[in-house]
Amino acid sequence: MYNLISQVNVPGLVAGIMIIIAAVITFFIVVPVSIWFRALVSGAPVSMGKLVGMRLRKIKITMIVEAYITGRKAGLDININELETHYMAKGDVIKVVNALISAHSANIELSTRTAMAIDLAGRDVLNAVKVSVNPKVIETPIVAAIAKDGIELRCKTKITVRANISRLIGGAGEETIIARVGEGIVTTVGSASNHKNVLENPDQISRTVLLKGLDTGTAYEILSIDIADIDVGRNIGAQLQMDQAEADKRIAQAKAEERRAMAVASEQEMKAKTQDMRAAVIKAEAEIPKAMAEALRSGNLGVLDYYRMQNVKADTDMRNAISGKDGNEKKQKI
Repeated sequence: MYNLISQVNVPGLVAGIMIIIAAVITFFIVVPVSIWFRALVSGAPVSMGKLVGMRLRKIKITMIVEAYITGRKAGLDININELETHYMAKGDVIKVVNALISAHSANIELSTRTAMAIDLAGRDVLNAVKVSVNPKVIETPIVAAIAKDGIELRCKTKITVRANISRLIGGAGEETIIARVGEGIVTTVGSASNHKNVLENPDQISRTVLLKGLDTGTAYEILSIDIADIDVGRNIGAQLQMDQAEADKRIAQAKAEERRAMAVASEQEMKAKTQDMRAAVIKAEAEIPKAMAEALRSGNLGVLDYYRMQNVKADTDMRNAISGKDGNEKKQKI
């Protein structure tokens, strides 16, 4: 026995055992046996080679297999290759599978490809299915509209919508629904001859908006539009008239100021002309003595003629003094 043991290559035997242990550990690391067994006993078997390939491609095997098992247990005809492809395309596998299960339970037609496409498009496919089953209410912000009589009305509405699965790809979202409803409110109120008619029958806003088919091209189907609140705002018509009157007043004031400035300028011009005329008269009067002296020297005016002219002037001054004309002129000058 000792001779037999001595003949055995102990180092080689140890090395062989170590290789076997390493191979077994590597096998269990590379091959997810526990996940394979779980899928097998769950009735959704996955081949060992498929699991090894997923492990080498660095895919979260546990998440993919659990989603696959859940889908198969729910009665979905789902392929694990599709789930793997969707995961590699940065999609949310768990959300897609849950959406498919919810749609299947509610008898809503939703294929795997459609659900994956909706998820990759950036929409919440699970929430869309929930909204399709249980409609949600969208509350719009306050929309201000003005009736024909100039009174402003502030309306707030609640829109009950249901997701339309077939139009989730390429369909408009909630913002479009809110904008279209706001447009419909403005149109309805603006066409009313009197704001009191709208206050008496607010349901006419809902009817008018619904008849416009506002959900066309959107990812939702409008079930109802309810007026949550409606308030009377400012009298825009009166405000506009006041603003117009103020503008007309300012224009009239500007024109009056322009006319006043022109009158002042004209007055200044007349004063200047009058002063020029007075200066010319004074200058001409200053030349009279010189002309008379020259006439006396040249013999054109005699001494007697000069005295006669002085007598006429004195007589004229006396008459003016008696009539009071000269005094009035002095008072006016004062």
